[in-house]
Amino acid sequence: MVCEKRVVDQVFPWLRVFKIDRSVDRSFTGPPELEFMVKPVPPHEDYIDGVATRDVTINSESGLSVRIYLPELNTDNNDMSKLPVILHFHGGGFCISQTDWYMYYAVYTRLAPEHLHENPLPAACDDGFNALLWLLSLFQKEATEPWLEAHANFGRIFLIGDSSGGNIVHEVAARAGKEVLDPLKLVGCIPIHPGFIRSKRSKSESELQHESPFLTLEMVDKFIGLALPQGSNKDHPITCPMGPNAPPLDGLNLPPFMFFWNEGVGHSFYLNKVGVDMDPHIGTQTDILFSAITDFIKRH
Repeated sequence: MVCEKRVVDQVFPWLRVFKIDRSVDRSFTGPPELEFMVKPVPPHEDYIDGVATRDVTINSESGLSVRIYLPELNTDNNDMSKLPVILHFHGGGFCISQTDWYMYYAVYTRLAPEHLHENPLPAACDDGFNALLWLLSLFQKEATEPWLEAHANFGRIFLIGDSSGGNIVHEVAARAGKEVLDPLKLVGCIPIHPGFIRSKRSKSESELQHESPFLTLEMVDKFIGLALPQGSNKDHPITCPMGPNAPPLDGLNLPPFMFFWNEGVGHSFYLNKVGVDMDPHIGTQTDILFSAITDFIKRH
């Protein structure tokens, strides 16, 4: 007798949670014309459009992995200096998204839970901090990764993250401020549209007029509900670092943070490849954002 799995919770079009084993199906079920943005892009160590990529598993037990993007260096002008390291934490409401999705690949080439109840927050932040510690292990020769050893300036580490990845940026930076990571140096953080929320709707949430098919308030509520530890609400320190349950911000040892305002665009607008290519305003705002990020990195 075949028993069909029954869906007990879902965040359309991103994931479905099944009853018996609480397993999760993350197949995208949204508009077919947008599916290409969540398709994986295989790594390529040959330079394509000025970028080579490599996937590296940094923890074999947990399966934690990173994707490395290496820009093609201009050897004609003898520019062989080390490059800053930009450690990116992807968004997805702490529940979905992958480093190899086309939406992220498109951004970085442009720039040069199977069981949710077993793996709630702060697991995503633990992974982020472990990625930072992996960089330290490379410098200390406890691990090896040829591309980074050859090209990375471990004295200029930046954390960048979009949406819930912005929350991870803040949490990882706060943890790093309590540790001695020398000679690794965290010099700047760039949270883009971080998912900082409270139990009470904010003014921007209440006045939201145009929701993206990729993210609605209902999706946010569902994602956060699935990701937070049991018994917690949106005032949890990771989702509400400015709230009463979090450590006072003025007591944290944080590096410089970049905050930026984009006019007339939605959440994580620059990841929408269709919008960037077809809407002049979104394209312009994307250029402005990337220019600001580039300037911030150059200044730190």
